[in-house]
Amino acid sequence: MNERKKIGMTRKKVAEGETTSYSYLFYSSGKIHHTVIGPLEHDTVYFYRCGGQGPEFQLKNPPAQFPVTFSVAGDLGQTGWTKTMLDHIDQCKYDIHLLPGDLSYADYMQHRWDTFGELVQPLASARPWMVTEGNHEKEKILLFTDVFESYNARWKMPFEESGSTSNLYYSFEVAGVHVIMLGSYTDYDELSNQYSWLKADVSKVDRKKTHWLVVLLHVPWYNSNNAHQCEGDGMMAAMEPLLYAAGVDILLAGHVHAYERSNRVNNGKSDPCGAVHITIGDGGNKEDVQVEHHACILYLHPQPEWSLFHEASFGHGELKIVNSTRAFWSWHRNDDDEPVRSDQVWISSLSSSGCLAEKKYVSRKILMAP
Repeated sequence: MNERKKIGMTRKKVAEGETTSYSYLFYSSGKIHHTVIGPLEHDTVYFYRCGGQGPEFQLKNPPAQFPVTFSVAGDLGQTGWTKTMLDHIDQCKYDIHLLPGDLSYADYMQHRWDTFGELVQPLASARPWMVTEGNHEKEKILLFTDVFESYNARWKMPFEESGSTSNLYYSFEVAGVHVIMLGSYTDYDELSNQYSWLKADVSKVDRKKTHWLVVLLHVPWYNSNNAHQCEGDGMMAAMEPLLYAAGVDILLAGHVHAYERSNRVNNGKSDPCGAVHITIGDGGNKEDVQVEHHACILYLHPQPEWSLFHEASFGHGELKIVNSTRAFWSWHRNDDDEPVRSDQVWISSLSSSGCLAEKKYVSRKILMAP
């Protein structure tokens, strides 16, 4: 049974943070507050207010041990489909939401960041939402050097806590799962800060204690949809050997407005020691799902041998890490009731498969290379 703590009644705690703001042409954001609270007890509901006034919110902290459940959806936007998807997520019993890029689809219209915050507040105030950037977070215009100014000001992630120097990539750990959030739109080659940080980050993970390694990024590396073909090839060439050496179990991506799940794969073909790649950019955005129309063919033909299931529909995913060896993934269409699973699969961890031991020498050589 979850313990319930009401700050201000059982014992009052006040957390101080920082205030920031930004201007964008004729728009002024007003004050944006960032506060770090804790340490918090696991699997506990906390009640809180922002600024000591206004509405009271409640936040449930994730558990310290398995099982732990992640809801997953990228490319949200602010449509009726988005609202349906959020309603479905609200019905599932999840601990953390993972969002692989493309949040508000503000696209330079700054007030759309405000309305997006209002749209997701009922859920984002009640569970941790961990996000990474997509192409629609880039707002590049003349004289503005920080193309992610709006995103960085509003969605500050715990990057410093994981040794990163950028809000565009970071990692965190929860209940025996190490989650890495990578940036598709910042430098990623072997000389980049992101690559150096990633190598250092995965080298610290003790797979005897942390049995699952999950990665999120925006642009998929394995994609049989005709949309956005080959856009992730450069990042894949640079980073896939590193992630393969580290023994990544699952890689979640967005960008393509459809759903797809692969076999375990590496270097362009099925590999029992590779990662399961899942494209989940079907959160409801204004650009619609990437469907077949006129004479255009939606997916590559023939279907790549590594592609096990794909469909162009809006929806969300649920990843339940049951224990150190087993996880259950399911995909839920917006068109169906939330409990209906349109795709599902049990996944075994690489730490329990013998793969990590098999490639121990190669992995050490890659991870320890200067």
